[in-house]
This record gives sequence, structure tokens and C-alpha cells, in this order.
Amino acid sequence: MAKEKTNQEFQKQTLKKLGIEKLNPMQEEASNAIQSTSDVVLLSPTGTGKTLAFLMPLIAQLDADCDEIQLLILVPSRELAQQIEKVARNMGSGFKINSVYGGRAGALDKIDLKTRPAILIGTPGRVADRFRRDDYSLDHIQTLVLDEFDKSLEIGFEKEMAEIIYALPNVKQRVLTSATQDASIPEFVGLKHPIEVNYLSESNTKRKLKILLSEDKDKLQALKSAIDFIGPKPGIIFCNYKDALDRVSTFMEEHNIDHASFHGGMEQIDRERSLIKFRNGTCQLLLATDLAARGLDIPEIEFILHYHLPLHEKEFIHRNGRTARMNKEGVAYILHWEEDELPSFIAEENPERIEIANQARKNTSAQEKWTTLYITGGRRDKISKGDIAGFFLKQSNINKNQLGVIELKQNCAYVGVHAKAAKIVMKQLNNQKLKTKKVRISEI
Repeated sequence: MAKEKTNQEFQKQTLKKLGIEKLNPMQEEASNAIQSTSDVVLLSPTGTGKTLAFLMPLIAQLDADCDEIQLLILVPSRELAQQIEKVARNMGSGFKINSVYGGRAGALDKIDLKTRPAILIGTPGRVADRFRRDDYSLDHIQTLVLDEFDKSLEIGFEKEMAEIIYALPNVKQRVLTSATQDASIPEFVGLKHPIEVNYLSESNTKRKLKILLSEDKDKLQALKSAIDFIGPKPGIIFCNYKDALDRVSTFMEEHNIDHASFHGGMEQIDRERSLIKFRNGTCQLLLATDLAARGLDIPEIEFILHYHLPLHEKEFIHRNGRTARMNKEGVAYILHWEEDELPSFIAEENPERIEIANQARKNTSAQEKWTTLYITGGRRDKISKGDIAGFFLKQSNINKNQLGVIELKQNCAYVGVHAKAAKIVMKQLNNQKLKTKKVRISEI
């Protein structure tokens, strides 16, 4: 009874911190299942809040007196690792949390993990590497989460996942999540009579599907018309391949259409900065491959547009899951040359068809333009978001309406600032002390 009361109190406090009124039905059922049994398989569409669904009950049961890793979360991508770390930190539990992943210096991992986190999040390759190199006690890891486990298997992490799981002697609870129905679970995971929480059949009634018709097979001009038709809203434009994405990006640059790119061929820091600029409103369009179809929490998206249709229905569903997230409305558009045949899984939905040729650009002059500033100080320097907000508002001539989203990293921070104020801020604050550290500020 005392434990149940503690879980309820933690949930109430956490929801208040996150500004959420209550958990959705999937999160409630998943949370109850995780509290009541050892192994759970959670199946739910992209964008329904699976991260909070498993973090809430698992963090509530951590031991505050333990100085070793207790909860290990394996994920298929660095972006998902970063996202889970962000959600866990925003919950304000007081437990140390770190993420490790490829594309980041191993020396930074060693510094971060010198004091063990209660929660370790990472990609299988990097976690396995750290376990081989470092002398961690794995005896206290009693809970293992395989988030988007099918994606980790799909991209070739099976060997590393098996190595990690075999190295954990005392795992008592396993939680697996996926947005896919037919993913098979390998025997090495060690599931024993799991409870399945399945919300994949829940229809997303708030997501509309529409076809925007292109007069030409080469759809670049139609893309411009589509963007003009949709208007100034945050959204993702999906391409199937990096080379095609680069071609579309060049076209958009030539027509002064602000956007950020996101694909697997980019350096990790460039991918991270693209997402930051998209989240804080510096740019409203993210041009992406299917790397952005899963595992990224960008709740502001109002639409997605398929410049290319994916080859399979599964990818189509994952892409569409980026919009109409967490009970918000959204639209999935398909840019379609009329002579091409639509796949059966789209034709069956009978979406509305819209002529968009020669659309006039909608007026965006009233929109505030934002830019992103980079600060050479972060969490490791004992700097908080509140410190950064105070630094900007008290020591420069900007008001709170000109200060946007602050994203705090281990050794740096990114701040959304009204574009008109950015140069003033950099001039006034560059090389000034933020708490005890002299920081440099630059535009990205």
C-alpha cells in the first residue's frame, strides 16, 4: 500500500512538472502493467507517449540510496537516446541520468559516467563498448528497457544487444516497446510470460490524409506550390534517399524557403542542430529521410508531406505518426504525380485530392523570425535553464517575448532568440560570465 501511494504521489508531482493534466489511456494501462508484473511488451503508434508511459513507473521504483546503474534503456538511435534523457530530466526525479551513443567522444562518456547514473540510456553499440572498456558494477541493473526494439534489430544491433543482456546477472524486469505489430522478439531477451499492452489498432481520427496533385513527374515546382498552399506551419517533408533530399534542399535554398535537413549522412552535431532549430522555430520545415520517422519527440508538427512515398506501409504509418501527436490535430499530405499509381494501402483510404498548381505564396511578413544562439557552457558547468534566462534578460536589452526555447546540454546550450535581437545579444553578452564561467555566444 505504501509503495502504491508513493507511485501515485510521484505521478501526480511529475505530471504537474511536465504541465500534463493526466496520462492517456495507453499510458495508464502500460504504467499499471509495469507496476504489476515483471515483463511487458508495449505496442503503440508513434507519437502516443510511450516514453513517459514506461519512465513514470520505472523511475518511481528506483532506490535513492543506490550509487550504481539501476535502469538500462537501449535505443536504436542517438536522437532517441537524447530525447529519452530530456524527458527523464524534465520529470525532475533527482536521479542522475546519462546517455551514451555513437558520434560522441568516448572521453565525454568517461567523464559523465565517473559518477554512476541511476538511469543509463544508450545505443547498443556504445553501451556494449562502455561495458567492455569500463569497470562498472552491473549487479544493480534490475530493469531493462528495449525501446523501439525492432528498429535496433533491423539496423543490425542484435549481436550487441545479446552481449549486453548476457552481461546483466540480476535483471528482474524487461520492458519492450514498438510501434510495429509483427516484430519478433529474440530468445536472448529472456521474456517470461509478458503482458502485452497493444494500442496499435487504435485509429488516429485527428490525422487527416490529403493528396496534393503535381502536373509533372519531376515534383520540385509542385513542392513549392505545396509549401505555398500549406502556409507557414511547422512540418516535415520526407524523401526516400539522401541524394534526392540534397537535390530538394538545393531547390528550396534557391527559392529562399527556410528549412533544416536531417539524414544519416550528416555529422551528429549537424543533425542535432537541425532538430534544435526546428524545435525552437528558427526554421519551420524539416527536410528528412525516414531517420526522422521514429523516435523523435517534436510535438509542434502540424503536418508531414511525403515528397516520396515510402516503399512499405510500415514506413508510411511511422511517418504519419509524426503529426497529430498526443491528441493534437495534424495533416499528412502526399505529393503525387497524377499518372503514378498509388499503393493499395493509400487508395483504400480514399483521401481528398487537391489541385495546387501555381499557388501564390501566403503572406509571412507578420511572422516573427527567430535565430538560434550557441553558448559554450552547459549542465556540467552547473548552469541551469533559469541561469541562462536570467543572463539574457538581465544583462541584455531584450524582453521575455524575444527569448524562446532553451535547450541545455552537458557542455553547451542553445537558445532561441528573436532574430532582430540576436546581434545585440551577442555583442552585449559574448565573453561575459554566466555564473562562474566566461562564455562565448555565436549564431548557428
